[in-house]
Amino acid sequence: MVAIPTETVYGLAARADLAESVLKIFRAKGRPANDPLIVHIADIGELDGVASEVPPGAKALAEAFWPGPLTLVLPKRPCIPPETTSGLETVAVRMPSHPVARAVIRAAGVPLAAPSANPFGRTSPTCVAHLDPGMMAQVDGYVDGGPCEVGVESTIVGFFGGRPVLLRPGGLALEEIESVVGRVGLPEKKNAKIVAPGQMPSHYAPRTPLRLKGDPEAVEGPEAARLLFGGAAAPGECAGWRNLSPAGDPAEAARNLYRMMRELDAVGARVIVADLLPDEGLGRAVNDRLRRAAAH
Repeated sequence: MVAIPTETVYGLAARADLAESVLKIFRAKGRPANDPLIVHIADIGELDGVASEVPPGAKALAEAFWPGPLTLVLPKRPCIPPETTSGLETVAVRMPSHPVARAVIRAAGVPLAAPSANPFGRTSPTCVAHLDPGMMAQVDGYVDGGPCEVGVESTIVGFFGGRPVLLRPGGLALEEIESVVGRVGLPEKKNAKIVAPGQMPSHYAPRTPLRLKGDPEAVEGPEAARLLFGGAAAPGECAGWRNLSPAGDPAEAARNLYRMMRELDAVGARVIVADLLPDEGLGRAVNDRLRRAAAH
C-alpha cells in the first residue's frame, strides 16, 4: 500500500484484485465500506480486463480523454472483488495521466485501487507534504511526484441503460464530456444509494468548520478566515485569507483549493467562509467540493 501522485490528487494505491489489499486501504483511511474505490489502469487496452461491458459512449469518452481526470462506471468483471466495489456489480475505472502513477501500475502488473490518500472526509493531498502522518504510519511508503496539476478529484460518469450520467463533477469539465457524447444526465436526488466513489454528502472538509458565503452561519470578522475567488476585494479584519484565483480562472482555483483550505485551517480561525465560483466548467467541481466541505 503506497501513496502515489496522480494529476488530480495523491492516491493511496494497492492491488485492486486482492480483497486483503483493498481492505488495508479502507482501514488506513477510515473509509466506510459502502464507499467504492476507483480502479486505475495504465493503458486503455486494460479496460476490457476489469469491465465486462463498455458502451459506445464510454468507449468514445475513454478514447477522447484518457489518460486524464475522467472515471467511468461500468459493469465489472469477476476479477474485481466485491470489497473493491462495495458490493456493487459495477466498477469505477480511470487511466491517470501522471507518468509516475502509470509507471507504478505497470510495475505492479495489475490494476490498482487508489482513492485519495487522506483520512476519510478530510481534504485531499496535492503534494507529499500534505500526506497525513497518522494515516501514513499504516502505509508502506510514498512516491513523490511533485504537486498535482489538476488539484481536484476526477469527474465520474456512469452509464445506466446506455445513458451517460454525471455522478461527480471533477477535473474534466462537463462541457467537454458533452461535446463528445451529447447531453449528460444528473442522478436523481431521491435516489440516495451510493453508486460511485465520492458521493458522500459530507466530504473534503478541513478541521476548521467551513461555511459558504451567504450562509447564516458564515459570520465574518476577526475570528473568521476568508477563501475568495476572482476580483473580490481583500477582506477587512479577519483571521487570514486566500484567493483561489485573483484572475478568476477556475482551473487555477481547482489547483489551489485543497492547499489553501489547509493553509486557512492552520490560522486558528473559528470558521472559514468561502466564496462559490460560477457554476460552469471546473467551477462546478470546485463548488461541489466546497458544498460537501460545508455540509453539516
